[in-house]
Amino acid sequence: MSYVFLLNKSKGIDLGKLDLADSFLSRFMGLMFRKDPEKGLILKLPSSRSRRGSAIHMFFMRFPLDIIFLDADKKIVDMVSIKPWKTYTPKAPSKYVIELEEDSINKYKLEIGDEMDFILDCV
Repeated sequence: MSYVFLLNKSKGIDLGKLDLADSFLSRFMGLMFRKDPEKGLILKLPSSRSRRGSAIHMFFMRFPLDIIFLDADKKIVDMVSIKPWKTYTPKAPSKYVIELEEDSINKYKLEIGDEMDFILDCV
């Protein structure tokens, strides 16, 4: 799994280092079965996903999360705070789904329309 730094370009805020899930298995597993959300996770979805294809589930999760949905231009199109064993379908199709620890939406003052960016951590 790769690591990326997540930035809110609209507000100039660094949200820190996150894992990148870009394969079927890494997207399927997400943060399931982990005891805490040490780092957030960016799920890169296939381009052909519809709104329903961008849906997420919280099955087998042990903690609540804030979920951020980004379009192909990396703009926030939807956000939700969600508890374990729930599902959520975003209001618009998403290319990226970001799983962050609970209360990150408030902590980083995220808003619909904010432009985000990722910087790959290369060695």
